[in-house]
Order: sequence, then C-alpha cells, then structure tokens
Amino acid sequence: MHELSLIANLFEIMEQKAKQKKAKKITYVKLKVGVLSGAVPELLETAFDIYKKDTIADQAKLEIEKVPLKIRCKECGTETIKSDLVLNCGKCRSTDLENLEGTELYLEKMELEIE
Repeated sequence: MHELSLIANLFEIMEQKAKQKKAKKITYVKLKVGVLSGAVPELLETAFDIYKKDTIADQAKLEIEKVPLKIRCKECGTETIKSDLVLNCGKCRSTDLENLEGTELYLEKMELEIE
C-alpha cells in the first residue's frame, strides 16, 4: 500500500507549513486525486486516519476531491472528460491525445488553528 508513504510525505509537508504559521492544530485537509494518479482515494483515507493519530492533525477532517480524466485530441482539438479508460477521441477516434487533468495528486487546502 503505497498510499501510506504518500500520506507520510503529506504529513511532513503539513507539519512544516503548520510550524511556519505557528499553528497548534490542523483541522481540515483537502486533497485532489486524479483517476490516473496511481492512488486509491479510499486507501488514502484509511492511511490518513492511521497516520494522524497522536499528531497535530489528530482531529483533522480529510476531504478528497476525485478528478476525472480530461483529454484534448491533438487531431481535432476536442476536449473530453472520460468516464471510461478507452483512450481515444470521442469525436474523431484519434488516439493522439494530451492529458489535461486526471493525473494529479496534491494538497489543495489545509486549515489551521493558530495559537
């Protein structure tokens, strides 16, 4: 489960930011997770709940925004949000595509309780 190592890295970033702001608690965390990011949102939630115990984020609420795959056809320029993983243009059927969204995995937002 590589999600645990992703969450461990996330906690390093969060704790560093919280320390810079002199926060006593992290109360809310929002992640953006693309469908092709390689991370499973449910496993991220489980790892977050395990990892947050006895930390500055012990009572933090985690929200995960799932980002669908959005592509642009290099042939006809059509942008499409894919609900399946059939990677071709819905208009001209070309497979010459550019990923616009859906591969990201990042910290979107964090709320702190300042001293």
